Amino acid sequence: MIRNPFFPEIKGNFGFGCMRPPMKGNEVDLELFARMADRFLEAGFNYFDTAHGYTGGKSETAIRDCVCSRHPRDSFLLTNKLTAPYFRSREDIRPFFEKQLSRCGVDYFDFYLMHSQDASVYPKFVECKAYEEAWKLKEEGLIRHVGLSFHDKASVLDRILNDHPEVEAVQIQLNYLDFDDSSVEAGKVYEVCEKHGKPVLVMEPVKGGCLVNLPEKADAVLRSLNGGSNASYALRFAGSFPKVACILSGMSNLEQMEDNIRTMQDFRPLDEKEFKAVRRVCALFRELDVIPCTGCRYCIEENECPKSIRIPDVFAAMNALEAFHDWNAEMYYSICTQNGRGKASDCIQCGKCEKVCPQHLEIRSLLKSVSAAFES
Repeated sequence: MIRNPFFPEIKGNFGFGCMRPPMKGNEVDLELFARMADRFLEAGFNYFDTAHGYTGGKSETAIRDCVCSRHPRDSFLLTNKLTAPYFRSREDIRPFFEKQLSRCGVDYFDFYLMHSQDASVYPKFVECKAYEEAWKLKEEGLIRHVGLSFHDKASVLDRILNDHPEVEAVQIQLNYLDFDDSSVEAGKVYEVCEKHGKPVLVMEPVKGGCLVNLPEKADAVLRSLNGGSNASYALRFAGSFPKVACILSGMSNLEQMEDNIRTMQDFRPLDEKEFKAVRRVCALFRELDVIPCTGCRYCIEENECPKSIRIPDVFAAMNALEAFHDWNAEMYYSICTQNGRGKASDCIQCGKCEKVCPQHLEIRSLLKSVSAAFES
């Protein structure tokens, strides 16, 4: 296992992202999550990542029950985040932070990130002096490292890091499909981190599973390499850049974990042949009409849709129909619009979902396309 050159306390360069923990119905499957956490630590890794809004607040308490209450505090690292909907003023930040400590069952966080920074959210953090408050908490020993997570264009990150050069790490979306994408600017955002000398924490290396369950032609390109799994190529792409300190994977079952562990215990950057293959996969994706939703669920968990449309689920059904030609797509759509959940055509165009979408998707317009595909 490689030694982390930026944060020696992080074992290896691999983290357990807990935005999508294993579920049993509407609840976290605590027994399976505990087994996964144990296996992760046993494999020599120690970095866990959560936020208050993940899984409707259940991620924090699942980490408390499955990690923090079962393992010595010095055996794991825990990252949490300050998210805009949960504070209105600087005075709100400390009580919210203390609530997070309590829910996680710890007395400090190893990393604390200013969450989901973009051009619309950042001014609130400035007005409420959130960065200054986080630094004060660090001085008190309640935070080990202060960073930020980011979802916007490179120029916005450059401005934030000019304003706050004290930031110790930046969490960005980095995967091969988004690297040259003009709407995400993942490659340019990474270059801003390099320019400012900031270690990078990678989120969405497999783009919410899109780079695991590839369309047939794209899948064949990676299979022709006669190497690892589709997920392994995505993780290795993300880790091929010199400023990357940790790659998060949102594993939801033991099979995913074992595959990721095999990749990250004996980590190798992509070679030129493999880089060429993933570029070919990107070209094939550009030929498809795929909605680039990662399933983060911010649109329905941080800003509940007034018509109860399960936006990520109906987008997944649309992708299954248009890109993957899945004959079950209509059944998927029917299931995710039952039991009081809205259809795509029920959208009232309020735009609340678009304001919190990290991918900056034109959700209202896309829902019209979904409606046309499934409800005509």
